[in-house]
Amino acid sequence: MQKSISLLGSILRPVRFLFVAFTCALLLFSNAFPAAAIQSYQSNPTEGTDQLLETQRQTDEVAKSAPLGLKETQQRTSGGGLNEVQGTADAEKMNRPENSQEAVSVEEEVSNFLKKVTGNK
Repeated sequence: MQKSISLLGSILRPVRFLFVAFTCALLLFSNAFPAAAIQSYQSNPTEGTDQLLETQRQTDEVAKSAPLGLKETQQRTSGGGLNEVQGTADAEKMNRPENSQEAVSVEEEVSNFLKKVTGNK
């Protein structure tokens, strides 16, 4: 009985080591590359500076003036803007149902990846 327990322990020791090593590697890589699976648009950090400065200038003007009345607010947002300060700034870059018909969700990407891995195309 004692020999069978020691034999079982000696067999499981390498398996236990491999399991711990795999778990540590998985934690390390999932921490280092959290969003590597998502293939989305990667923006340039300097891309939005011009629009942001203009929006900030308009915000400062509105903050210094008296509160806008109903007519002024309606006039500034009549073109489909977000609010009376931003207007339609970068509205074409925002994700909406109208321009996201071909977008692929994370769930779909994972499902497609799993289908490729398992061979179910």
